[in-house]
Amino acid sequence: MDLFLSIEAFVKAAEAESFANAARQLGIGKSLVTARVKQLEEHYGVALFHRSTRAVRLSEIGERYYKDCAELLKRVYDLSARSQVETLALSGTLHIHVLPGFALGHFSRTLIDFRAIYPRIEFEVTVSDRVVDPVQEGFDIALQIYPPASNSLVERKLFPVRGVLCAAPQYLKDEPLIETPLDLIRHDFARYAYYPWGDKWPLMKGNECFQIELTPILKTNSVHLLLEFARAGAGVVYLPTMVAAPDLLERRLVRVLPEYAAPPLWLSAVYPTSHRSTSKVKVFVDFMRSRFQTEPQWDKALGIATEVDSADENGTAEPGAS
Repeated sequence: MDLFLSIEAFVKAAEAESFANAARQLGIGKSLVTARVKQLEEHYGVALFHRSTRAVRLSEIGERYYKDCAELLKRVYDLSARSQVETLALSGTLHIHVLPGFALGHFSRTLIDFRAIYPRIEFEVTVSDRVVDPVQEGFDIALQIYPPASNSLVERKLFPVRGVLCAAPQYLKDEPLIETPLDLIRHDFARYAYYPWGDKWPLMKGNECFQIELTPILKTNSVHLLLEFARAGAGVVYLPTMVAAPDLLERRLVRVLPEYAAPPLWLSAVYPTSHRSTSKVKVFVDFMRSRFQTEPQWDKALGIATEVDSADENGTAEPGAS
């Protein structure tokens, strides 16, 4: 016996005072309604109805059972309706803007794993280094390292974006030694165009900060062009570890001044305040935060993960905060 179906048939028959009318409401045969009610009576060992050729009416004990069963049925119906609404809310398209450094090599795996859980959500992904305002440009979420562009945006930090100075082994073999930050001045240097410190580099060594002005021979908004520049033996570059890690691990590149690094930036999910309660935005941002709640795997592989300020790691910037 399916207890829920039997309770449903009992409640509908009690309300309609007819097995035939109950059957029409449920879209099943009258004999099936009769059988389900009989199964329920046998299950409880009581007669729930007084039956006649013209109608059925609840017995005294049936009236008591009806109140509880009707309430139970309503709660099940409400739960089902709410579930359907939530399922529909977790569908549709997410429009996302992503930095190339994260999109190429890491983001696709995230999308695959997310859609295994939420298959009704689809994606339209724009990959570029531009600083965007999701409100003005119609994005649900921007995954970026820049502060929010307006007061109408929320920022949720995902993981630290660390960088390394590196070069090809053949370049370092033929050029002057690099033993201190000042030695970098004698080398061809290339950098990402939108680092916040410009040409004045704050290179940290422990708690000490060594600031040096480096004039690059190449500035670009493409970290992958920088990677190719370094692979070609053209000079020293500063690359995000999430881009440089495979080449460093395979020794196509080697670290330069490994004890020095610029302060880490943060990859954040930035989205309009109006999207704060949007189900598909919330589940995606929560999924990203859960996925990267520990140190990024590329930093672990390189052995350079360091202590991260807990407020930054767990914080959510309210509208207008950077």
